[in-house]
Amino acid sequence: MIKFKNSEKVFHIKGLSQVVEIPLENQKMLVLSGQIPLNQKGELVGNDVKTQTVQIFENVKAILESCGASMNDIIKLGIFITDITQTASYREVRDQYVNLETPPTSTLLEVKGLFRADVFIEIEVAAIVIN
Repeated sequence: MIKFKNSEKVFHIKGLSQVVEIPLENQKMLVLSGQIPLNQKGELVGNDVKTQTVQIFENVKAILESCGASMNDIIKLGIFITDITQTASYREVRDQYVNLETPPTSTLLEVKGLFRADVFIEIEVAAIVIN
């Protein structure tokens, strides 16, 4: 049965689920909503891509852990960034969180804007967990 979930450790935005858990025989797939750099209180963290990316990956980690997963279970990242020249800052942080021996697939897109002008990056995640 498909489950829609939210972690208490991550700010919850009304009207969406943070993650959907999809059973697949002896595995489950986790598909996360795009994560943004808000702390547990809903406050923006950082005024640069690097700091915002740290907050996003901390949110991702908390959501995955609430589903019995880890950062090593990530199979796909979708990155939306407002300034492509900041890709190196994003990658510097990403490399501290993902498995670099078997890195996830990834799509990086420069976008005109996100839901707020002070948010510079949003990251979607998909993970597979063996039960």
